Amino acid sequence: MAQKLTNQLNLNIDRSSPVPLYHQVVQGIEAAIHGGVLPPGSRLDNEIDLAAQLNLSRPTMRKAMDELVRSGLLVRKRGVGTQVVSSQVRRPLELSSLFDDLSNNGSRPTTEVLSFSHDEADAATRAALQLPAGAKVYHFTRLRKVGGKPLALMENWVRDDITAIDEALLAEQGLYGILRNGGVNFRLASQRIGAVIANDYQASMLETTPGSALVTMERTAVDDTGRQVETGHHVYRADSYSFEMTLVQR
Repeated sequence: MAQKLTNQLNLNIDRSSPVPLYHQVVQGIEAAIHGGVLPPGSRLDNEIDLAAQLNLSRPTMRKAMDELVRSGLLVRKRGVGTQVVSSQVRRPLELSSLFDDLSNNGSRPTTEVLSFSHDEADAATRAALQLPAGAKVYHFTRLRKVGGKPLALMENWVRDDITAIDEALLAEQGLYGILRNGGVNFRLASQRIGAVIANDYQASMLETTPGSALVTMERTAVDDTGRQVETGHHVYRADSYSFEMTLVQR
């Protein structure tokens, strides 16, 4: 059932304030979302009804809702209306693992190992990890969840001359934790972040709809001896995940 802003949020518009009316609406709804009054999934009334409740013009209300959608707090869904989006995992852009980042933020991630093999590396993997012909790698895909909700579909290739890896270990620990326990001191990584439209398989595994947006990450990590340790390709639900970074002018 849609939330009545005037009743649910006690949102009052101060027409004598120098703060623009639309921004007062934005601030009120932001505070309600961050304060838990409007939990993820809450559905709001349509803009005409909201404008009437707050005695505002429809263009003013639309401007407020547009800003909240752009900021990632609300999402418009055809046939459903406007909803509060699920809270996002905001990950710092540094050389760390998703498992470690989630754990350090107080989350309890779980991992389902979807496939696992220990075979001879193909040409592309040998090139990425700078391995000789005939070298073997661990190749596996995992589904990472938080609170039972799928967040990331991850495929990785890891050189096998560092430490033994098996499915049980991957289900219990993060990959970087396993490698650190094997003596790896990570030094740097080459990483590319992008976006893709979910195919049927990705949508099924991540419990979203085909054609929805996913965040992608490709990474090859290097240790302090100069070895290319692992390479991987991950996809994340765009409504639940984002990267954070600090930009410095040079």
